Amino acid sequence: MESRLAAPAELAGAGDRTASTKALRISTGVVAPKLIHSTDVALDNNSSLSYSGPRHVVVGMIVGKDGVPSDLHIVESAGVLVDRNVLAAVSLYRFAPGTVSNQPTEVPLNLDITLVGAAR
Repeated sequence: MESRLAAPAELAGAGDRTASTKALRISTGVVAPKLIHSTDVALDNNSSLSYSGPRHVVVGMIVGKDGVPSDLHIVESAGVLVDRNVLAAVSLYRFAPGTVSNQPTEVPLNLDITLVGAAR
């Protein structure tokens, strides 16, 4: 499995946000979260991944001040079964939190995940 951070999610109405209560977009003065712990995606024997080529999934989330992802949702799907397993794995990921002025803050982002099945 290969994971990488994609461009942060764009949020509508960013002008009415406050740093203490809302997630901030990556911009000047805001440092992006960094992935520090990941887990493999569990694949079922019935998974469509077991007989096809690589699959690409994009998971949207908010990385909290504590580095824990929340509000997980699929932005780009690889199928219901694969998506469910990806969401379960990503919920266990941990990040160094994003910061603004060296203070942890919530930051929205999209995570690109490429899944490669076992060769047959």
